[in-house]
Amino acid sequence: MTANAAPDGAFDVTEKTVAELQAAMVSGRTSAQQLVRLYLARIAAIDKAGPKLNSIIELNPDALTIAAALDAERKTKGPRGPLHGIPVLLKDNIATADKMQTTAGSLALVGAKPPRDAFLVARLREAGAVILGKTNLSEWANMRSTRSTSGWSARGGLTLNPYALDRNTSGSSSGSGSSIAASLAAVAVGTETDGSITSPASVASLVGIKPTVGLVSRAGVIPIAHSQDTAGPMARTVADAAAMLTAMAGSDARDPASTLADQKKTDYTRFLDRDGLRGKRIGVVRSQLTSSSDWVAALVQSQLAVLTAQGATLVEVPEVPNTAKYAETELTVLLYELKADMATYLADYGPSVPLKTLADVIAFNDTHRAQEMPYFGQEHFANAQTKGGLDSKEYLDALANNHRYAREEGIDLVMQEHRLDALVAPTCGPAWLTDFINGDASGGSFTSPAAVAGYPHITVPCGFVQGLPCGLSFVAGAWGEGPLIAMAYAYEQASLQRRAPTYAKSVNLRATTPPRAAT
Repeated sequence: MTANAAPDGAFDVTEKTVAELQAAMVSGRTSAQQLVRLYLARIAAIDKAGPKLNSIIELNPDALTIAAALDAERKTKGPRGPLHGIPVLLKDNIATADKMQTTAGSLALVGAKPPRDAFLVARLREAGAVILGKTNLSEWANMRSTRSTSGWSARGGLTLNPYALDRNTSGSSSGSGSSIAASLAAVAVGTETDGSITSPASVASLVGIKPTVGLVSRAGVIPIAHSQDTAGPMARTVADAAAMLTAMAGSDARDPASTLADQKKTDYTRFLDRDGLRGKRIGVVRSQLTSSSDWVAALVQSQLAVLTAQGATLVEVPEVPNTAKYAETELTVLLYELKADMATYLADYGPSVPLKTLADVIAFNDTHRAQEMPYFGQEHFANAQTKGGLDSKEYLDALANNHRYAREEGIDLVMQEHRLDALVAPTCGPAWLTDFINGDASGGSFTSPAAVAGYPHITVPCGFVQGLPCGLSFVAGAWGEGPLIAMAYAYEQASLQRRAPTYAKSVNLRATTPPRAAT
């Protein structure tokens, strides 16, 4: 079996959309059980052998049984909806009350048995999805060290980028990005605090949606910080991501931030409009282009013409105002909330493990230094442990500062001043060479404004730089997922920049100098 072929002439799942898989099941060409088998075959051929992406940390031993029950239900009652029988992967910081682990890639949580599914997992199961397995991630969602290498965890090892195996996957939803790029499942769930969905999606030629904080419950998701954490879909198409978000969204009594979710959520697939850019005013964040490499700037500049061709009006926006005013206080908030939220999660979802606090996790890592810290340390953990409680003045002042300058004097301000429907910018640069000695060299990104504000952010494939994918970001105000999906879908359908990976060992440079970007 090759990387892009089905075994023995079977139904080929490579690059298939959720709608195409659903149509194949409706017509009888395949079944949920057969889809599980086909994805398992790809995982064996691509993830565990061949290029050895190492994107999946664990498989669900009950996946075939679950698929069989869903096939039987389809015959007697019909499908529950668009995700009925669709194999889905979950990042390994999302709790499942089944035979799989939930560890955030850390050996410290091996053996912990969550008492219940994360709320979003329960929603997916109710929608008929088949939980195929868990994906590797940057350990503890990349909030352990100041010098980490994305895509590595002590439990899972290093995940590789399918577009160039020596390049990084970004993170922390590294395995979710790599696996879906390689068609190892239909769709995956990632999580983001700042960039952890959108950045790995961008470098894997995927669509990633970071929703408004609270649209998707975080209950059962191993936390970094409740003011910014969210889960969201990672998919090969906007339509697939919209179907996933529809299933995942909803209010949950265990997550107070989700109180408004039932009022705000909708069927996001109704926004899949090829004409979704017509009449829209799009703010092009020029500072993000000028700070990008010439390669990326030229690529994004070429794609702006697609937006205008689809009826959008482009408005030059020098920058998102006041980002420098939370450049340092963002981390302050994350450290305070990490300490508090870790203890809350361990008490609720890890009652069987002896670890009860962040201090316990730090001690575990010190005791198991050879396994847990062969490449980088736990500076963020240590700094978080020095912080006080969530009633500390430093924390409350930093949180208020972040919200003020990211929201009303940030994204809200620039969108109101220019009467914008969305902001666009390059999501981040192309994937960098993985380097365990120096750590990540990710460069700039457009993830922080939406992350700190808690606002929605969608990245869509916008092309390639020397064979490495890049994404175009669409950002808007709170609860703006529907209109953003319409704009992202219209761009995607007009540009069609997604390409399947080739599993090259490295980048084959095809030019010696970058193109000159238009200014």
